[in-house]
Amino acid sequence: MNYAKALQAVEQLMMETVESEVEVLRDASRHILAAGGKRMRPRMTLLAYEAVGGTDMDAVLPVAAAVELVHTATLVHDDINDHGLMRRGRQTINAIWGRTFALLTGDFLFTKVYTLMAPYGDLNVIFAQMTSELVEGETLQAAAAKEGKLNREIYARIIAKKTASLFAGAAKLGAKLGNGTPQQVEALYQYGFHLGLAFQIVDDILDLIADSQRLGKTAGLDLAQGKGFAVAVAGNGHGTTVAVAEEPTEDAGAALKRKLLEGNYIQEGRQQARQLAALAKQQLESLPPSAARDELARLTEAAVEREY
Repeated sequence: MNYAKALQAVEQLMMETVESEVEVLRDASRHILAAGGKRMRPRMTLLAYEAVGGTDMDAVLPVAAAVELVHTATLVHDDINDHGLMRRGRQTINAIWGRTFALLTGDFLFTKVYTLMAPYGDLNVIFAQMTSELVEGETLQAAAAKEGKLNREIYARIIAKKTASLFAGAAKLGAKLGNGTPQQVEALYQYGFHLGLAFQIVDDILDLIADSQRLGKTAGLDLAQGKGFAVAVAGNGHGTTVAVAEEPTEDAGAALKRKLLEGNYIQEGRQQARQLAALAKQQLESLPPSAARDELARLTEAAVEREY
């Protein structure tokens, strides 16, 4: 499979899917999609499909596009909740069109997934499960932040649902569509799950230490709102009392940030992410050698060693 060509086809399909007679929905959707992104999730769907022997690129493209549309919808809603003003290097939808239209655009992206997934029968069961878990994870996170009770155990539950579920589902969908054996499907599910955990930990660390321009999104929001890996470990298992800012200010959580940067929390997080990525990589050993398997292995390294 020509991966660059396949991803380009995914981009085109997403743009076509969000066509609408309602201009604000079309324009806002295309605004966030055109900003690009890492496209980790559709990459995993495409690669998992090929890694188990799938050969028809046209058959897997709609599923890969659907996975990315769900992820994009969550980003739109996240920016509303977090008052984020920048995403993927450009203004957020809520910054340009306002919160109401941003909310509706996120809903629109979610519902457009039905258009793509309608022909895929039982694969929709997998899709429904992973998206339900995603929303559960986001809700757990919001509740823990509001109550100031985020700790390691709760954080692990949150990222397993809000991030790892979509990574795992993306890989499982590709494996199922490619007619992988039950063992291969399970291996790729576990690959995606562990990689999703690692990816989110690194994402949370970068929110703390990177600047907004390099990240391509508003940095520091997790800390200001009592969320993320660093806040969880700083709570020492007993929760944190970081105040949740309705509209985060520049100095929100400044004292905690100093504590985090002075301790070994960042190094601990990086190490944990690398261990999880190594577990993900081990799962690939049950797959036959192929260029797709090699690329999946490279994704584990890219996910944890990235700086933005």
